[in-house]
Amino acid sequence: MRRQMRELRVDPAELILPMFVREGIDEPREIGSMPGVFQHTEDSLRAAAEEAASLGVGGIMLFGVPETRDEYGSAATSPDGILNRATRALAADLGNDIVIQTDLCLDEFTSHGHCGVLAADGSVDNDATLERYAEMAIAQAEAGSALLGMSGMMDGQVAVARAALDEAGFEDVLILAYSAKYATALYGPFREAVDSQLTGDRRTYQMDPANRREGLREAMLDVEEGADVVMVKPATYYLDVLSDVAEASPIPVWAYHVSGEYSMIEAAARNGWISREAAALEAITSIRRAGADAVMTYYAVDAARWLRAEGGLR
Repeated sequence: MRRQMRELRVDPAELILPMFVREGIDEPREIGSMPGVFQHTEDSLRAAAEEAASLGVGGIMLFGVPETRDEYGSAATSPDGILNRATRALAADLGNDIVIQTDLCLDEFTSHGHCGVLAADGSVDNDATLERYAEMAIAQAEAGSALLGMSGMMDGQVAVARAALDEAGFEDVLILAYSAKYATALYGPFREAVDSQLTGDRRTYQMDPANRREGLREAMLDVEEGADVVMVKPATYYLDVLSDVAEASPIPVWAYHVSGEYSMIEAAARNGWISREAAALEAITSIRRAGADAVMTYYAVDAARWLRAEGGLR
């Protein structure tokens, strides 16, 4: 009876798996602050992606970790850069089985760890960064990415990328705008995952965690600029913002269950304080209940396996 009266059901197709591919390693490396999550070699990435596709996971969001970095993030636009190279391989192997998506941001590729090009005074130069984002959009589309995750939070980034893609003939490549991306304390494990070079913080371009209405304003601006999907990040700490955006948005709304949210569940579960499976599925359910059409989560593969075994959440 409980199962029959359920108001919401979670399906693996609504889950997106973030994955990391690192240049210059011979075997996958587990991320210390994210047990069960790995920096992959190109070969192990393909094997893990195949597993996700076989379980019905909807998409993969790929992050690249290069061997060398510079102040402009040159490896982000090199056709032979680790992210573009891995994207080509996944798109060729699995492009008809799972949506291959790529992170469009400079932070993994810059020697300073910021999401954009720096001005002489050390601040992020928004307009110079937009030029790099347009170049990245073309490079990632050429590599075979079907959806570009614009996570840098630069003003005007969606409009610039959309114009560049259309002009280059990539009208069918979608744009996911990280619209309400907050300067949260929950990104720490991710920075280990991408070997971030950042010192300081990103509060000049990420949002103040105290601001709810601003999240909706940012999302609506991205809708006007031509985004195909808007994102709220993090997820469970910002369910009020997610609900606001979902109620107002005419396009799909996703949310990112970020590294810190994952690591807190893992730490508590490993101490025997909570059930890992129950807590992870409840977190995903709460995000969907608040209005997310899909959830980006490191639990995507495990959740798909659990859901398949149970025939849906109990």
